[in-house]
Formats: sequence, C-alpha cells, structure tokens
Amino acid sequence: MSITIKTAEEQQKMREAGAAAAQVLVMIEPHVRAGISTEELNRICHDYIVRDLGCVPAPLGYGQTPTRPAFPKSICTSVNHVVCHGIPGPKVLKKGDVLNIDVTVIKDGFHGDTSRMFYVGEPSILARRLAETTREAMIEGIRRVAPGARLGDIGHAVQRHAEQRGFSIVREYCGHGIGRIFHEDPQVLHYGRPGTGLELQPGMTFTIEPMVNAGRAEVKLLPDAWTVVTKDHSLSAQWEHTVLVTESGYEVLTLRNGEL
Repeated sequence: MSITIKTAEEQQKMREAGAAAAQVLVMIEPHVRAGISTEELNRICHDYIVRDLGCVPAPLGYGQTPTRPAFPKSICTSVNHVVCHGIPGPKVLKKGDVLNIDVTVIKDGFHGDTSRMFYVGEPSILARRLAETTREAMIEGIRRVAPGARLGDIGHAVQRHAEQRGFSIVREYCGHGIGRIFHEDPQVLHYGRPGTGLELQPGMTFTIEPMVNAGRAEVKLLPDAWTVVTKDHSLSAQWEHTVLVTESGYEVLTLRNGEL
C-alpha cells in the first residue's frame, strides 16, 4: 500500500468526513452517564451516523480475516483498562468509569476518524490526569506536523510528554494514513526519535491517536480477537484526530468546538 497525496477536492471531502465524525462525539456526550450500556451508546451513534448524517459507520463489518471475525458494531467503546477496539455490549457504565468512544464515518467515499475520553460522573485523580496527559500528548504530536517534518518528530513529542508524567506508551497500536481507505500508509508511531522516519508532504492525511497506560505499556488481545486490554489491568486512555499536512503546517480535520 502506498501513501496517497490528496488533491484539493479530496482534501475538502476529507474535511466533510472529519466534521461528520466530530459531530458524533459532540452528539453522544450527554448520553454518557451512569446506568447506560455501551450497546445503547452504539445504537444511538449508529442511528445518528446513518439517519442524521447520511454516512456509513466504517467499523461495522470491518476487518474480517481467516482468524478474526468482522467488527460487529458501529463504534468502539473502551472502558477503564480497555486500551482500544472495545466492542459495545451489555456492560453498564457506573460512576467513576472512564470511556473512550472511537468513531469513524464514511462520507462520499472518504473516512473521518476521531476519538475522545469521557468521564462517567467524577473520575479518580489518576484517571483524570491520565486522560488529560493523553490529550496533551496528542496535541504535542499534532503541533509537530508540517511539510519537511518527520514522523519521528511526532512520535518523540507524544512519547516525551507522556513518559515525563510517569505514564507509558502502547507500542503495538498506532496512527495511520486515511482517505478513501480506512487504514493506509503511513503508520504513525507514538514513540520515536526526532529527525527519523518518513518526511511529511502537503496533502498527506493521517491520524494521531496515542494510547497511554497508567501502568506498564504491555497489552494483550482478548479471545474476541478485537478487544485490547492492559496486561497489568491499569487504566488506559486514548485521544485521536485526523490531520492534514498543509503547505504551511497542519489542519485538524476532526476538530470540535473549543478544542485545541
């Protein structure tokens, strides 16, 4: 798979897809409360994506292989020690939980991909610090995006911010190129050395989506072949945006009101 450089027309379609994905996270926020199940959050998001936005939920039916079933839901819901790709189901949220909701929509053939953390009631001090640090680390990575910069610059900025605050970076999962295809080149690691890796060019679009653990970095995959959890059962957090490399820097395509 090669890296795609988006034309001006394609960049506009990416903006529209990114804006739609961002709208889903804004819409769902008041529904994230104690007593609701992750299955119900999935239903609300699915209906909004399809009926209100006229989009397709990209995760639904995605990723089937000979050893893994297709993803069965329209969003990912990763609660507490779930790192990523949590499958919505009967789990009922309770006060103190922290939750990542990951949304990817397809609009006019292009993907918009974004996620954020939510608090159910008042989180623990550690959970809040972890979630805020992860968001800050993502922003540090985004700010390194510019023509001529290297992917290692992004990864180093993310890693340094998280590790300086005593947290660990998940290594097995990373950001990715995105466009007409959900996951395309390049891989965007959340660790690395400055000045190394692929040189960024205007028209590239990719996600920056650090997964940060309160404990050790090691993770494990559950038998459902999708859900990833921390090996030591420590809390995990993730934030994600889709970013465009512009002629002078970057544009966040999944920006929500009042963010960054």
